[in-house]
Amino acid sequence: MPALITPGLVALDADLGTDKTAVVHRLASLVAGAGRATTGEALAADALAREAQAATGLPGGIAIPHCRSEAVTEASLAFARLSPKVDFGAPDGPADLVFLIAAPAHGDADHLTLLTALARALVRPEFVASLRAAGSDDEIVRLVAEVVSPEPVAPAATSAATGASTAGAAPAASPAPAAAASARRSVVVVSACPTGIAHTYMAADKLVAAGRTEGVDIHVETQGSSGSTPLDPAVIRDADAVIFAVDVGVKDRDRFAGKPLVQSGTKRAINEPEVMIREALAAADDPNGRRVPGAGAAGETAAAASGGGPSTGSEVRRWLLTGVSYMIPFVAAGGLLIALGFLFGGYQIVNPNPDVEGQSYALSWVLNNSFFDLPSAAPTEGLNDGFLGYLGAICTVLGQAAFGFLVPALAGYIAYAIADRPGIVPGFVVGAVSVTVGAGFIGGLIGGIIAGFAALWISRWKLPAGVRGLQPVVIIPLLATLIASGLMAVVLGRPLAAALTGLGNWLNGLTGTSAALLGIILGLMMCFDLGGPVNKAAYVFATTGLAAGSGAPLIIMATVMAAGMVPPLAMALSTAVRPKLYTPAERDNGKAAWLLGASFISEGAIPFAAADPLRVIPSMMLGGATTGAIVAASGVELRAPHGGIFVFFAITGLLWFVIGILAGMIVGAVAVTVAKSIGRPKGEDVPEDAVDLAHAHVAAPVTQPARA
Repeated sequence: MPALITPGLVALDADLGTDKTAVVHRLASLVAGAGRATTGEALAADALAREAQAATGLPGGIAIPHCRSEAVTEASLAFARLSPKVDFGAPDGPADLVFLIAAPAHGDADHLTLLTALARALVRPEFVASLRAAGSDDEIVRLVAEVVSPEPVAPAATSAATGASTAGAAPAASPAPAAAASARRSVVVVSACPTGIAHTYMAADKLVAAGRTEGVDIHVETQGSSGSTPLDPAVIRDADAVIFAVDVGVKDRDRFAGKPLVQSGTKRAINEPEVMIREALAAADDPNGRRVPGAGAAGETAAAASGGGPSTGSEVRRWLLTGVSYMIPFVAAGGLLIALGFLFGGYQIVNPNPDVEGQSYALSWVLNNSFFDLPSAAPTEGLNDGFLGYLGAICTVLGQAAFGFLVPALAGYIAYAIADRPGIVPGFVVGAVSVTVGAGFIGGLIGGIIAGFAALWISRWKLPAGVRGLQPVVIIPLLATLIASGLMAVVLGRPLAAALTGLGNWLNGLTGTSAALLGIILGLMMCFDLGGPVNKAAYVFATTGLAAGSGAPLIIMATVMAAGMVPPLAMALSTAVRPKLYTPAERDNGKAAWLLGASFISEGAIPFAAADPLRVIPSMMLGGATTGAIVAASGVELRAPHGGIFVFFAITGLLWFVIGILAGMIVGAVAVTVAKSIGRPKGEDVPEDAVDLAHAHVAAPVTQPARA
């Protein structure tokens, strides 16, 4: 296995700049110069994006900027001993020892194990002192190689950290006499961070070392990149308390149900391990102290509610990001399938088939034809026949089926983030009800939160032993569904339906006014809620006029479609121009948003809007209004209700249509980039799980084809 660090990746007593951005860029250039990354700029952008989520400065003058990056071709360490020191956000001042930990986006387990071994060695004072005393690049390489060597670790090293990888860990203390051991208290720890490379293991080792100082047995389960060995159930049972040092959700937290709980992010465990251990013991002695909820309820929510946990804003953001992360595969699959349906089947493929009541052309072709019995002629203009038409119909039906899960998945997994598994059923149902009553995307957000808290509340009921077994499988799904879906159907549905009707009537009254003003209004509406009631009101207003065949209704259709294409395209452009403002997951979503936006699938912007609505939505509205004004004032006409740029053949005035979209895309991208640059949140205000929510998914935001 190639070495993680070489002399060419070391800079001793170097002046690499006055701020951490300059230092990270210089270290990234060393990695690229050694042939271990395709480009230093891309690696630096990913490392700084991770840095923006939470500062990587540690007590003692150490900093460990780190990331997974598509630019990295081989796992690497770049090291600098700085002169002068540079601030990386540590609580005790600037850092003079900086390791850039660069891991491939899909790194192998062996390399990730070695990288985490280095991170764990950095909590050992003797190792840090040796780095400061080293006199040459070769000596630094030797010191690092020694701590990341995959040599077997003596069994004694695991005695204080059951379940944790021990490569590079400090030797465990000698066993105490039996009488003393029986009097010692025990705490179990789960540590986890999104990248699973550094903070996971440093938090674990800091708590283990503090436990030795405090005379407490610490048993750690690290849920990181190099794997996880679950704690022995007997160890959990005998523990006095639990510490969750996590920046993401805890896997299988039901194992700890009922245990006294202290929870924080990994950085607090690194900075204040002794304090957390004392808090855990105090919670164990307090009959009214926090406990890990049972029946699958979310421990993070309980911790936040009782103080010492994440802030309310971080919790709300985590709920939304969880819902979005599970929803976006439906968006990507459904949106791209519908785009292919338009391409192969023609722009009429989603319209109702007058010969088959209640079915679109796509559905009726799939149900009434087969691969061996294809229609020889299209029934109407705007449809393709033969194999291409049949393929387009199949893609459309599959895409519409996937789109049917967007809002239920969003609501279901928001509820899951709040209440764990008991929230899934009531969340999915309230999401489906919100679609039925016309509440759409906004209804899914609200309904998911209601369902989650209803399930969480019911899960805390103290029921008789005879019916307790029915609580998670019958009582919670039944009652939480009744509460959340009942509120959506009875209380929230009617106001939203009335809003839709009122907006439609208002728009119809604007038909005779200035075309540019109408374009601005329609553009604002299309980008306001990305598929919700306001967006749908504008879209329905446009499609109901298509039967006229010419004039103002076709201008309105062109305006609505062009404005609806802006949000995903603007977000895609912003992520490409200023990638460091976005997490790796959001940058992946931005790549998919190009095609989704071109296909008039506004859903491509939902992940961005859900995660940061106050910056994203106004920016998108500004871009949509720009596009709407240009397209409407230019008199562009469109005869197709769907398809985006792929129905160019149905557009009169195609040049102005494209100019309007490009103008709105640029305005929206500039607005959201400026908004994020000016108002970027502090690292501790952004949940670290936002960083990796999309390494496994492709995502996007809100609306059109689902309307058919």
